[in-house]
Amino acid sequence: MQAPVAVATATDRAGRIAPPSFVLSRPHGTVLAHGVHTRFDSAADAASALRTGRVRTVAGALPFAPDHPAALTAPEVLEHTPTAFTTETPALPTIRISGVMPAEGEHVDRVTTALGLLRADDNTLEKVVLARALTLEAESRIDPEVLLAALVSHDTVGNGFSVDLSAAGAQWFGRHLVGASPEVLIRRRGDLVTAHPLAGSAPRSSDPELDRATAEELRASAKNLGEHTHVVDSLRASLEPLCSELDIPEHPSLTNTRQLWHLGTPVSGILRDPSVTALDLALAVHPTPAICGTPTESARDLINELEGDRGFYAGALGWCDENGDGEWMVTIRCAILEPDGTTLTAHAGGGIVADSDPFDELAETTVKFGTVLDALGVRR
Repeated sequence: MQAPVAVATATDRAGRIAPPSFVLSRPHGTVLAHGVHTRFDSAADAASALRTGRVRTVAGALPFAPDHPAALTAPEVLEHTPTAFTTETPALPTIRISGVMPAEGEHVDRVTTALGLLRADDNTLEKVVLARALTLEAESRIDPEVLLAALVSHDTVGNGFSVDLSAAGAQWFGRHLVGASPEVLIRRRGDLVTAHPLAGSAPRSSDPELDRATAEELRASAKNLGEHTHVVDSLRASLEPLCSELDIPEHPSLTNTRQLWHLGTPVSGILRDPSVTALDLALAVHPTPAICGTPTESARDLINELEGDRGFYAGALGWCDENGDGEWMVTIRCAILEPDGTTLTAHAGGGIVADSDPFDELAETTVKFGTVLDALGVRR
């Protein structure tokens, strides 16, 4: 059942209706940031400003590489609504795929290179996540809130996000990150900390029996269970010092989107120190093996060697208020909208372990592109 939606608007200082600079739409409600009080390209500086009370709220995006510029702001207003996001929008123009980066054969070669390292006798690398990208071109300009509304309406529970990346510096000025991530990196409400990491996936089917069988195969897959274990173990190691209690189920459960079945583990804990904010928690656990690999440093080095800079793909997006509460999502199933309003770059990746198959991994990225492509009506 599609989640209910509500129109969210604000006015600028001239009294005109202005779109929010940040939106996170979730099944339990939407958070919108209006106006800019302070910009931060350093996540550490933003976290410090929150803890010391120099700013009341922070919203925005963290890059994949923690030492790269963030796109965070202290907004003038951080608004909460109880429903998913929508806005009065025109129909989307025709959007087509204009480029593939890298070509499919090169992505297979990259996975094969990673497998050589993963299978080596002296190997210390256990998992690496490799991604590829598509360039999309629209026939006419699209506003970020139009893209967001399309993604939210296509998501079965109303997930979606959009953020102006200008705070990260000149390279990112006027660019927007939009997407519909199903993965909660971290959430804090009072002393309760929750997360829902996803790792291990299989494509959905329109045939109910085949779809059910695929889900059960995923639940029993040694390869996918092993990949998921890396993520859960890493999250446990990051959260145990910060939580007095930590509840992590022994086995993952199944969760789904329109395109995929996922293995997911709902994690919950009780925060030891009430001064630790949701942003602090996000910085403590990011990047997880779900979007980077294990060990983190080795996987990140290989990703940089094979892919280059990911920017804000596979980073995190979210908000934090003066009480330390907030929610951060992993920035997957997403695209960057260029300042011209007609060019988008969409990303999709998959976890590679020693028994991965290069062509299966290529097919997985193709399925994951579906979240953005299907919502925007892109022919494949």
